[in-house]
Amino acid sequence: MKLEQPERSTRAGLTPKEARELFRAGLSVPTAGYSAGYAQANLIIVPKDLAFDVLLFAQRNPKSCPILGVLEAGQTSNELLVDGDIRTDLPKYTVYENGEKIAEPTDLTEYWRDDLVTFIVGCSFTFEAALIENGISIAHIDHGTNVPMYKSSIRSASAGSLTGPMVVSMRPIPAAQVADAVRITSRYPAVHGAPVHVGNPEEIGITDLGKPDFGDAPLMPDGAIPVFWACGVSPQAAVMESRPTLAIGHAPGHMLITDARDSQYQVP
Repeated sequence: MKLEQPERSTRAGLTPKEARELFRAGLSVPTAGYSAGYAQANLIIVPKDLAFDVLLFAQRNPKSCPILGVLEAGQTSNELLVDGDIRTDLPKYTVYENGEKIAEPTDLTEYWRDDLVTFIVGCSFTFEAALIENGISIAHIDHGTNVPMYKSSIRSASAGSLTGPMVVSMRPIPAAQVADAVRITSRYPAVHGAPVHVGNPEEIGITDLGKPDFGDAPLMPDGAIPVFWACGVSPQAAVMESRPTLAIGHAPGHMLITDARDSQYQVP
């Protein structure tokens, strides 16, 4: 039986454990708006022999790849998902072989190997609750769509075998509220922090906002300005360009909901 997505108010009130149980049972939807007050996270999972390159890539690109935690080879849970399982508790994953996407499963069990190392990376969904609390609407939550994400012309710093573009997520923000959005999100450096670009998308190599590389096409309200944040899909863009034999990520917009509170990643 196909699981139905809960109403917006219901999904916001789910505990992380309750949300993960829904995803484990087969619900496959973007996670924006789920478990308000709890941090969401990106994943990049690689064989142990590539793990140092990913760690170095994250260290050199902290804006797009802020690491919240690492699971050792074969490990499937830690304090960020107590009683959870990294192989089953996201709504959807992406599997790459030699840089090509080969599957988008809802369960990684058949792909799992004991040499796989999981990096849990901060996600901008974490600061969306703070934006909403300050009267800034989030279009993709309001319309029940996935956040639009784009490969930009900004290059990530290379590390070992990994190189690729910075991926950015975009939220249309009313012009009068852009300064507030910058101020609010700058207090969350562990989940991408302040925007990397405001305004004309062509300045960062995006020629058509209506054709994102990941996620859904945005709805741009009158008077809104496109605002771009660094995105934790950047390691997957590096995988697509650098073509390692195997890598696994979350499906963009389908995040790990952690047991960590948003407030843990907020600075004064």
